Amino acid sequence: MRARRLSWAAATTAGLLGLLTFSLTPSASAEQSSPSRPKPTVVLVHGAFADASGWNGVAKRLLDDGYKVVAPANPLRGLPQDATYIASILKNINGPIVLVGHSYGGAVITQAAAGDRDVKALVYIAAFMPDRGEVLGQLAARSQESELQPALRPAPFTNADGSTGIELTIDPAQFHRVFAADLPKSQTRVMAVEQRPISVSAFEDAPTAAAWRTIPSWALVAKQDKAIGADLERFEARRAGSHTVQVNGSHVVMISHPAVVTRLVESAAKATVR
Repeated sequence: MRARRLSWAAATTAGLLGLLTFSLTPSASAEQSSPSRPKPTVVLVHGAFADASGWNGVAKRLLDDGYKVVAPANPLRGLPQDATYIASILKNINGPIVLVGHSYGGAVITQAAAGDRDVKALVYIAAFMPDRGEVLGQLAARSQESELQPALRPAPFTNADGSTGIELTIDPAQFHRVFAADLPKSQTRVMAVEQRPISVSAFEDAPTAAAWRTIPSWALVAKQDKAIGADLERFEARRAGSHTVQVNGSHVVMISHPAVVTRLVESAAKATVR
């Protein structure tokens, strides 16, 4: 009886191994139908007063189209720390990368991608695009259309070493108008209380490198952006020589127009990953 059970187990194991071998061996038809160009990993970096969930509509579309997607949490503690963290995320990804930044996330990817040969394209969505040595707060002050500064509310926080810093949020009463005017107020009321503060030091920092000077870039200008200002976004895109599209959207255009943002990201991928 024992021998019979062992024989049955051996036969079953052999059958499973054969089935596994068959399933792992690509057929000729599968090889012929595989795409000739690899799809890159798309890394989506959010900005201030938000989190990675703002990319939900874009991430879903990219996944449906066969792209690998990573949407890390941006620490929002200052450009040196945030860019170093995102750069470490990039190093853990194998193969080509399309790096996308929204808002302050644009400043982060500008430094994080510098010197990384796997980053094939940079995509800026209603974003800051600072040059090397350009203080972010000074760049932001160039806009004549931004209404963000008067809406900011500072608050102290304590670091692990006991020192005190200042972080910024948007006044909830002004959040809809300044940040997300093309979304329903019922939605932005919740976003306002869930916003993630950014350290004020981020606006005192300047990148030590500007990756858009060596990596092809794409830019989406949100024409109704009252946070960064569409005028600043146009200036940055012209300066960088970015492939640019303009959309009638607020600062959170990736939420209100996810299909447009997805198309721009995929255009960057198709143009640079061969």
